[in-house]
Amino acid sequence: MKRTFIYSLAIVISTFLFGFSFIQKKKVIFFGDSITSAGVAPNGYITQIGNRLVKEGRAQAFDVIGAGIGGNKVYDLYLRLEDDVLSKKPDLVFIYIGINDVWHKRSGGTGTDADKFERFYNKLIDKIQAAGARVVICTPTVIGEKKNYVNELDGDLNKYADIIRQIAKNKSVELIDLRKNMVDYLQQHNPKDESKGILTTDGVHMNDEGNRFLADQFYSYIR
Repeated sequence: MKRTFIYSLAIVISTFLFGFSFIQKKKVIFFGDSITSAGVAPNGYITQIGNRLVKEGRAQAFDVIGAGIGGNKVYDLYLRLEDDVLSKKPDLVFIYIGINDVWHKRSGGTGTDADKFERFYNKLIDKIQAAGARVVICTPTVIGEKKNYVNELDGDLNKYADIIRQIAKNKSVELIDLRKNMVDYLQQHNPKDESKGILTTDGVHMNDEGNRFLADQFYSYIR
């Protein structure tokens, strides 16, 4: 009788441990450009999110993965969607793109027209959702940190941010309004009206405080 009990208990414990060891982490992919690429650096926002998950005892539940490439625009994301995102079978994908679609129009004449930007963006969402993943989309941040919309490309950034906001409504997907939130932050924390150095190193790419800011914005959506 005692031997039977011990044997049965061993089976129960083994079954529990076997099941526990095969719990799959949720895959969270950050899909974007050089800001996202830098997010996996030691103090990047993706690294900071991973560290927070560890600190809160949630690291066993999530894999956070950066899929950023410098210079990318929305159609670059579309072209590498299968290899860099869908092949990894993600549970959650953050799309953070738009800076280069605006910036490169002025700097190199290779930006993305608004109508094409919208079409590619919608296609990205359709394909990710068709693969069964949750999508959270983000408005572009800043090209210059001066307040009151006096940076050279603020008008275009606002236009492309509005496109993304409308896409979020049309497709009923979650939106992180990074542009609004960052502009509001700079309004309060840039008293000298500097063009860079508050959240960015160069008006575009994040410094340590900018990475902390982004980590705060994204973290609550990982649940």
